[in-house]
Amino acid sequence: MRSKRIPISVVIAAMAVALAAGPAQGDGKPDTPQKQGDQRPVAADLAAGKAALAVSPAVSQASATIQSRIMRHVQTQGTKYTFGAYADALTGKVVVETDAPSDVVNSLVGENAGVVEVRKQTVTDDFSRRDDAPAYWGGAGITFAAPNGHCSAGYTVQNSAGTRFMVTAGHCFANGATAVTELGGRVVGTASGNGLPGEDMVLLGGQSYSPFIYVGGVDSTTGHHVASAANPIVGFNNYCHSGRTTGEHCGHTVSSITGTVCTSSGCKSPVVVYSGGTLPQGGDSGAPFYALSVSGNDKHIRGHHIASGGTTRYAEMWSRVQARFGVSIVT
Repeated sequence: MRSKRIPISVVIAAMAVALAAGPAQGDGKPDTPQKQGDQRPVAADLAAGKAALAVSPAVSQASATIQSRIMRHVQTQGTKYTFGAYADALTGKVVVETDAPSDVVNSLVGENAGVVEVRKQTVTDDFSRRDDAPAYWGGAGITFAAPNGHCSAGYTVQNSAGTRFMVTAGHCFANGATAVTELGGRVVGTASGNGLPGEDMVLLGGQSYSPFIYVGGVDSTTGHHVASAANPIVGFNNYCHSGRTTGEHCGHTVSSITGTVCTSSGCKSPVVVYSGGTLPQGGDSGAPFYALSVSGNDKHIRGHHIASGGTTRYAEMWSRVQARFGVSIVT
Protein backbone atom coordinates (compact mmCIF):
# COMPACT_ATOMS: atom_id res chain seq x y z
CA MET A 1 0.00 0.00 0.00
CA ARG A 2 1.44 3.32 -1.05
CA SER A 3 1.37 6.46 1.01
CA LYS A 4 -0.88 9.29 -0.03
CA ARG A 5 0.50 12.80 0.10
CA ILE A 6 -2.21 14.86 1.67
CA PRO A 7 -2.89 18.60 1.77
CA ILE A 8 -2.12 20.34 5.01
CA SER A 9 -5.68 20.33 6.30
CA VAL A 10 -5.51 16.58 6.85
CA VAL A 11 -2.94 17.14 9.54
CA ILE A 12 -3.81 20.50 10.97
CA ALA A 13 -7.53 21.11 10.50
CA ALA A 14 -8.46 19.64 13.83
CA MET A 15 -5.85 21.84 15.50
CA ALA A 16 -6.62 25.08 13.72
CA VAL A 17 -9.21 26.49 16.07
CA ALA A 18 -9.19 29.84 14.36
CA LEU A 19 -9.81 28.22 10.97
CA ALA A 20 -12.24 25.50 11.93
CA ALA A 21 -15.53 27.36 11.95
CA GLY A 22 -18.59 25.67 10.51
CA PRO A 23 -19.95 22.12 10.50
CA ALA A 24 -17.69 19.11 10.10
CA GLN A 25 -17.59 17.64 6.58
CA GLY A 26 -15.57 14.48 7.17
CA ASP A 27 -12.54 12.99 8.80
CA GLY A 28 -9.89 15.42 7.74
CA LYS A 29 -8.92 15.47 4.04
CA PRO A 30 -9.04 18.81 2.16
CA ASP A 31 -11.82 21.23 2.98
CA THR A 32 -13.03 19.17 5.93
CA PRO A 33 -12.47 21.12 9.18
CA GLN A 34 -13.60 19.24 12.25
CA LYS A 35 -15.79 20.49 15.05
CA GLN A 36 -13.78 21.67 17.98
CA GLY A 37 -16.32 20.65 20.62
CA ASP A 38 -15.78 21.35 24.29
CA GLN A 39 -12.07 22.11 24.74
CA ARG A 40 -12.15 22.07 28.55
CA PRO A 41 -10.08 19.25 30.09
CA VAL A 42 -12.19 16.72 31.93
CA ALA A 43 -11.45 15.46 35.43
CA ALA A 44 -10.01 12.16 34.23
CA ASP A 45 -7.41 13.96 32.14
CA LEU A 46 -6.24 15.90 35.17
CA ALA A 47 -6.39 13.01 37.62
CA ALA A 48 -2.63 13.15 38.12
CA GLY A 49 -3.02 16.71 39.39
CA LYS A 50 -1.05 18.33 36.62
CA ALA A 51 -2.18 21.62 35.17
CA ALA A 52 -3.20 21.71 31.52
CA LEU A 53 -0.49 23.13 29.26
CA ALA A 54 -1.08 26.12 27.02
CA VAL A 55 0.91 28.19 24.57
CA SER A 56 1.26 31.95 24.71
CA PRO A 57 -1.18 34.14 22.79
CA ALA A 58 1.69 35.21 20.50
CA VAL A 59 2.56 31.61 19.58
CA SER A 60 -1.09 30.73 19.14
CA GLN A 61 -1.56 33.67 16.75
CA ALA A 62 1.61 32.82 14.82
CA SER A 63 0.42 29.23 14.45
CA ALA A 64 -2.97 30.32 13.10
CA THR A 65 -1.29 32.66 10.61
CA ILE A 66 1.13 30.02 9.34
CA GLN A 67 -1.59 27.37 9.07
CA SER A 68 -3.76 29.74 7.04
CA ARG A 69 -0.87 30.50 4.68
CA ILE A 70 -0.10 26.80 4.23
CA MET A 71 -3.72 26.02 3.40
CA ARG A 72 -3.80 28.76 0.77
CA HIS A 73 -0.49 27.52 -0.65
CA VAL A 74 -1.78 23.95 -1.02
CA GLN A 75 -5.06 25.12 -2.51
CA THR A 76 -3.29 27.12 -5.23
CA GLN A 77 -0.14 25.04 -5.77
CA GLY A 78 -1.37 21.49 -5.16
CA THR A 79 0.08 18.73 -3.00
CA LYS A 80 3.62 18.54 -4.34
CA TYR A 81 4.85 19.22 -0.80
CA THR A 82 3.37 18.01 2.47
CA PHE A 83 2.93 19.92 5.73
CA GLY A 84 2.04 19.53 9.36
CA ALA A 85 1.74 22.65 11.51
CA TYR A 86 0.67 23.26 15.07
CA ALA A 87 1.30 25.25 18.24
CA ASP A 88 3.25 22.80 20.43
CA ALA A 89 2.34 23.22 24.11
CA LEU A 90 5.33 21.09 25.09
CA THR A 91 7.97 23.29 23.45
CA GLY A 92 6.13 26.60 23.37
CA LYS A 93 6.84 26.94 19.64
CA VAL A 94 5.07 26.59 16.33
CA VAL A 95 6.18 23.31 14.77
CA VAL A 96 6.19 23.03 10.96
CA GLU A 97 6.85 19.56 9.56
CA THR A 98 7.40 19.60 5.79
CA ASP A 99 9.38 18.33 2.83
CA ALA A 100 9.08 21.71 1.07
CA PRO A 101 12.28 23.58 0.13
CA SER A 102 13.57 26.41 2.29
CA ASP A 103 12.28 29.19 0.06
CA VAL A 104 8.72 27.88 0.29
CA VAL A 105 8.98 27.39 4.05
CA ASN A 106 10.40 30.88 4.54
CA SER A 107 7.56 32.43 2.56
CA LEU A 108 5.02 30.67 4.77
CA VAL A 109 6.73 31.34 8.10
CA GLY A 110 7.58 34.95 7.29
CA GLU A 111 7.83 37.28 10.26
CA ASN A 112 7.18 34.44 12.72
CA ALA A 113 10.56 32.72 12.28
CA GLY A 114 11.60 33.44 15.84
CA VAL A 115 8.92 31.18 17.32
CA VAL A 116 9.02 28.41 14.69
CA GLU A 117 10.76 25.04 14.73
CA VAL A 118 11.01 23.50 11.23
CA ARG A 119 11.28 19.72 10.99
CA LYS A 120 12.27 18.42 7.55
CA GLN A 121 10.11 15.36 6.93
CA THR A 122 7.29 14.10 4.74
CA VAL A 123 3.77 13.85 6.14
CA THR A 124 1.87 10.84 4.73
CA ASP A 125 -1.05 8.55 5.22
CA ASP A 126 -1.84 5.19 3.67
CA PHE A 127 -4.30 5.99 0.89
CA SER A 128 -4.07 6.32 -2.90
CA ARG A 129 -6.15 6.72 -6.03
CA ARG A 130 -7.23 3.07 -5.77
CA ASP A 131 -7.65 3.07 -2.00
CA ASP A 132 -9.22 6.43 -1.24
CA ALA A 133 -10.65 7.63 2.08
CA PRO A 134 -12.99 10.44 3.16
CA ALA A 135 -13.20 13.17 2.22
CA TYR A 136 -13.30 11.50 -1.22
CA TRP A 137 -11.56 12.93 -4.29
CA GLY A 138 -12.40 12.70 -7.99
CA GLY A 139 -10.38 10.38 -10.21
CA ALA A 140 -10.34 7.56 -7.64
CA GLY A 141 -11.15 3.92 -8.36
CA ILE A 142 -14.65 2.87 -7.31
CA THR A 143 -16.33 -0.52 -7.61
CA PHE A 144 -19.83 -1.58 -8.61
CA ALA A 145 -21.77 -4.83 -8.29
CA ALA A 146 -20.73 -6.65 -11.48
CA PRO A 147 -17.72 -8.97 -11.09
CA ASN A 148 -14.51 -6.95 -11.40
CA GLY A 149 -16.60 -3.90 -12.24
CA HIS A 150 -14.69 -0.64 -11.86
CA CYS A 151 -15.39 3.00 -12.62
CA SER A 152 -13.83 6.31 -11.61
CA ALA A 153 -15.08 9.05 -9.30
CA GLY A 154 -15.68 12.35 -11.06
CA TYR A 155 -15.84 15.59 -9.08
CA THR A 156 -17.62 17.13 -6.10
CA VAL A 157 -20.82 19.17 -6.41
CA GLN A 158 -23.33 20.59 -3.95
CA ASN A 159 -27.03 21.40 -4.02
CA SER A 160 -28.72 24.59 -2.83
CA ALA A 161 -28.75 23.29 0.74
CA GLY A 162 -24.98 22.81 0.66
CA THR A 163 -25.15 18.99 0.66
CA ARG A 164 -22.21 17.52 -1.23
CA PHE A 165 -22.16 14.67 -3.73
CA MET A 166 -19.67 12.95 -6.01
CA VAL A 167 -20.58 12.80 -9.71
CA THR A 168 -19.79 9.70 -11.79
CA ALA A 169 -21.15 7.88 -14.86
CA GLY A 170 -24.74 6.67 -14.62
CA HIS A 171 -24.02 3.30 -16.23
CA CYS A 172 -21.83 2.43 -13.24
CA PHE A 173 -24.46 2.56 -10.48
CA ALA A 174 -28.23 2.09 -10.42
CA ASN A 175 -30.22 4.15 -7.95
CA GLY A 176 -29.79 2.77 -4.46
CA ALA A 177 -26.55 0.95 -5.28
CA THR A 178 -23.56 1.36 -2.97
CA ALA A 179 -20.23 2.46 -4.41
CA VAL A 180 -17.10 1.34 -2.57
CA THR A 181 -13.40 2.04 -3.00
CA GLU A 182 -11.53 -0.22 -5.41
CA LEU A 183 -9.29 -1.42 -2.61
CA GLY A 184 -10.28 -1.48 1.02
CA GLY A 185 -14.03 -1.57 0.39
CA ARG A 186 -14.79 1.78 2.06
CA VAL A 187 -18.24 3.12 1.23
CA VAL A 188 -17.95 6.04 -1.19
CA GLY A 189 -21.67 6.71 -1.39
CA THR A 190 -25.18 5.63 -2.31
CA ALA A 191 -26.34 6.31 -5.88
CA SER A 192 -29.30 8.57 -6.62
CA GLY A 193 -30.75 10.60 -9.48
CA ASN A 194 -29.48 8.29 -12.25
CA GLY A 195 -30.08 10.01 -15.59
CA LEU A 196 -30.10 7.00 -17.92
CA PRO A 197 -31.03 6.33 -20.60
CA GLY A 198 -30.77 9.93 -21.75
CA GLU A 199 -28.09 11.28 -19.40
CA ASP A 200 -25.11 9.16 -18.31
CA MET A 201 -24.69 10.61 -14.83
CA VAL A 202 -25.45 9.76 -11.21
CA LEU A 203 -24.77 11.25 -7.80
CA LEU A 204 -23.06 9.39 -4.96
CA GLY A 205 -24.05 10.74 -1.55
CA GLY A 206 -23.95 10.13 2.16
CA GLN A 207 -20.21 10.56 2.73
CA SER A 208 -17.80 13.52 2.71
CA TYR A 209 -16.39 14.80 -0.58
CA SER A 210 -13.66 17.32 -1.32
CA PRO A 211 -12.87 19.68 -4.25
CA PHE A 212 -9.73 17.79 -5.27
CA ILE A 213 -9.05 15.28 -8.05
CA TYR A 214 -6.23 12.77 -8.25
CA VAL A 215 -3.49 13.57 -10.76
CA GLY A 216 -0.51 11.55 -11.94
CA GLY A 217 -0.36 7.78 -12.41
CA VAL A 218 -2.71 4.95 -11.49
CA ASP A 219 -1.23 4.64 -8.01
CA SER A 220 -1.03 8.39 -7.44
CA THR A 221 -1.17 9.83 -3.95
CA THR A 222 -1.38 13.44 -5.14
CA GLY A 223 -4.41 15.64 -5.75
CA HIS A 224 -5.00 19.06 -7.28
CA HIS A 225 -7.69 21.58 -6.43
CA VAL A 226 -10.82 22.09 -8.56
CA ALA A 227 -11.32 25.80 -9.19
CA SER A 228 -14.33 26.04 -11.53
CA ALA A 229 -16.62 24.27 -14.00
CA ALA A 230 -17.91 25.14 -17.49
CA ASN A 231 -18.50 23.53 -20.87
CA PRO A 232 -15.56 22.72 -23.17
CA ILE A 233 -14.69 24.68 -26.32
CA VAL A 234 -14.67 22.96 -29.71
CA GLY A 235 -11.16 22.90 -31.19
CA PHE A 236 -9.25 23.30 -27.93
CA ASN A 237 -6.51 20.67 -27.94
CA ASN A 238 -5.28 20.21 -24.39
CA TYR A 239 -8.13 18.85 -22.32
CA CYS A 240 -7.31 16.16 -19.75
CA HIS A 241 -8.83 13.19 -17.98
CA SER A 242 -7.78 11.44 -14.77
CA GLY A 243 -9.08 7.93 -14.10
CA ARG A 244 -8.28 4.69 -12.25
CA THR A 245 -7.24 2.73 -15.37
CA THR A 246 -5.02 5.13 -17.28
CA GLY A 247 -4.22 7.81 -14.71
CA GLU A 248 -3.94 11.43 -15.79
CA HIS A 249 -3.39 12.35 -19.45
CA CYS A 250 -3.81 15.57 -21.41
CA GLY A 251 -3.68 16.49 -25.10
CA HIS A 252 -7.32 15.71 -25.92
CA THR A 253 -9.02 17.75 -28.66
CA VAL A 254 -12.78 18.40 -28.60
CA SER A 255 -14.36 18.06 -32.04
CA SER A 256 -18.02 18.51 -31.02
CA ILE A 257 -20.26 19.30 -28.07
CA THR A 258 -23.45 18.30 -29.89
CA GLY A 259 -22.66 14.62 -30.42
CA THR A 260 -24.84 11.57 -29.84
CA VAL A 261 -23.59 8.25 -28.47
CA CYS A 262 -25.75 5.11 -28.19
CA THR A 263 -24.46 2.16 -26.17
CA SER A 264 -25.96 -0.75 -24.23
CA SER A 265 -27.17 1.79 -21.65
CA GLY A 266 -29.10 3.81 -24.25
CA CYS A 267 -28.58 7.01 -26.25
CA LYS A 268 -27.08 10.17 -24.78
CA SER A 269 -27.23 13.54 -26.53
CA PRO A 270 -25.79 16.13 -26.70
CA VAL A 271 -22.39 14.93 -25.54
CA VAL A 272 -18.76 15.97 -25.88
CA VAL A 273 -16.76 14.18 -28.58
CA TYR A 274 -12.98 14.15 -28.23
CA SER A 275 -9.82 12.39 -29.39
CA GLY A 276 -6.02 12.68 -29.28
CA GLY A 277 -3.32 11.80 -26.80
CA THR A 278 -3.54 8.85 -24.40
CA LEU A 279 -7.27 8.24 -24.19
CA PRO A 280 -9.39 6.77 -21.37
CA GLN A 281 -9.97 3.01 -21.27
CA GLY A 282 -12.39 0.66 -19.53
CA GLY A 283 -12.74 1.58 -15.86
CA ASP A 284 -12.18 5.27 -16.56
CA SER A 285 -15.94 5.88 -16.92
CA GLY A 286 -16.92 8.77 -14.68
CA ALA A 287 -13.40 10.21 -14.64
CA PRO A 288 -13.20 14.01 -14.61
CA PHE A 289 -12.67 15.71 -17.98
CA TYR A 290 -11.04 19.07 -17.41
CA ALA A 291 -8.81 21.96 -18.46
CA LEU A 292 -5.58 23.07 -16.80
CA SER A 293 -4.94 26.45 -15.23
CA VAL A 294 -2.74 28.82 -17.18
CA SER A 295 -0.66 29.10 -14.03
CA GLY A 296 -0.68 26.96 -10.92
CA ASN A 297 -2.22 23.53 -10.46
CA ASP A 298 -5.94 24.27 -10.34
CA LYS A 299 -8.23 22.15 -12.53
CA HIS A 300 -11.35 23.35 -14.34
CA ILE A 301 -14.07 20.73 -14.81
CA ARG A 302 -15.66 20.38 -18.24
CA GLY A 303 -17.54 17.10 -17.70
CA HIS A 304 -16.86 13.40 -17.17
CA HIS A 305 -15.88 10.53 -19.47
CA ILE A 306 -18.62 8.03 -20.41
CA ALA A 307 -17.86 6.02 -23.57
CA SER A 308 -15.27 4.89 -26.13
CA GLY A 309 -15.30 3.98 -29.82
CA GLY A 310 -12.10 3.31 -31.74
CA THR A 311 -9.98 6.44 -31.37
CA THR A 312 -12.96 8.57 -30.32
CA ARG A 313 -14.14 9.24 -26.78
CA TYR A 314 -17.36 10.72 -25.37
CA ALA A 315 -18.07 12.76 -22.25
CA GLU A 316 -21.07 14.24 -20.52
CA MET A 317 -20.63 18.01 -20.28
CA TRP A 318 -20.85 20.12 -17.18
CA SER A 319 -24.01 22.07 -18.11
CA ARG A 320 -26.02 18.85 -18.38
CA VAL A 321 -24.93 17.74 -14.91
CA GLN A 322 -25.68 21.18 -13.50
CA ALA A 323 -29.14 21.29 -15.08
CA ARG A 324 -30.21 17.77 -14.13
CA PHE A 325 -29.21 17.89 -10.50
CA GLY A 326 -29.45 21.61 -9.78
CA VAL A 327 -25.93 21.66 -8.39
CA SER A 328 -22.87 23.87 -8.40
CA ILE A 329 -19.22 22.86 -8.44
CA VAL A 330 -17.45 22.74 -5.08
CA THR A 331 -14.18 24.70 -5.10
